[in-house]
Amino acid sequence: MADTTIGTRDERGDWRPYVMDVPAPLRWPPQPAALFKYMFGWPGYIWPWNTFYLGVAVVTWFYLTPALATMQTFAVWWIAVIFARNLALAVLYFGGWHAYLYIFKVQGDDYKYTTRPLAKNNKYFTFNNQVLDNMFWTLASGVTIWTAYEVVTLWAFANGFLPFVELRTNPVWFVVLLLLVPLMREIHFYLTHRLLHWKPLYELAHKLHHRNVNIGPWTGMSMHPIEHIIYLSGILLHWVIPSHPIHALFHIQHAAISPAQGHTGYERVAIGKRGLSFGTYAHYLHHKYFECNYGGDGLPLDALFGTFHDGSDDATERMNRRLQERQWAKQGV
Repeated sequence: MADTTIGTRDERGDWRPYVMDVPAPLRWPPQPAALFKYMFGWPGYIWPWNTFYLGVAVVTWFYLTPALATMQTFAVWWIAVIFARNLALAVLYFGGWHAYLYIFKVQGDDYKYTTRPLAKNNKYFTFNNQVLDNMFWTLASGVTIWTAYEVVTLWAFANGFLPFVELRTNPVWFVVLLLLVPLMREIHFYLTHRLLHWKPLYELAHKLHHRNVNIGPWTGMSMHPIEHIIYLSGILLHWVIPSHPIHALFHIQHAAISPAQGHTGYERVAIGKRGLSFGTYAHYLHHKYFECNYGGDGLPLDALFGTFHDGSDDATERMNRRLQERQWAKQGV
């Protein structure tokens, strides 16, 4: 399937879908059948992406995490194990998508939002190179802060400081919480993302992420350390909500590695007859226009707060009008 079957590319090389598929949770009035399909169909809320990230958490908990009892005391060896595991996850996942799409160019520019290459010899980026810049902030800051949150949380679980729930004693809540983690992530992301667009925080921290107007997989976690601290803080919800360590791992790993998928710069990966959607056009528009699509597609938060952009000219006009009205309000006009 060629990208022109579901979208169009203009003379500048920018691609957009003919129709932006509004996810079922965003539709009004509500459509129960569409919502059910979104929850349980393919692709949808459960399959394939959230199931994949849950699978990563399950594997890392059972095979790549020291026994909980050994983490009652901080020790260099087990902290190093977790850091090395997280570093490997980041390199494999972010690097894997980058290699597939940008080094080997397996599908060329099919479904790519812009044909413009990632920046080189650009003083705007660390090392004058967009990819090296993104890798540095992802690995040096992102993996370190991700590991710090995880280490303290596992230590707190090991010492009984956090409300603990087990599958065998409370199976219903255990499963329900697994289903809720992506929604918790989305609410937290929307709220903190809006916070990061507050001008003082934007200039101090979030501006680093937004110098990536043209995005690639490594862009996803390329953030200032202050933004990493805010963005990854969703794991703290499991300090107050009765949870198992696997819920906390699922939460922070979802936050840490899913941005690779969200920033590929492609609408879908060309696998099979129809391809597999990344579901990232809305976030691509956020990097293009800055003041729209702060959340994901699991909850209608952008639609609710008037910040949803579907890529149309009408949506751009509404966004510009909203920003102008906000500017007038500041000036007392």
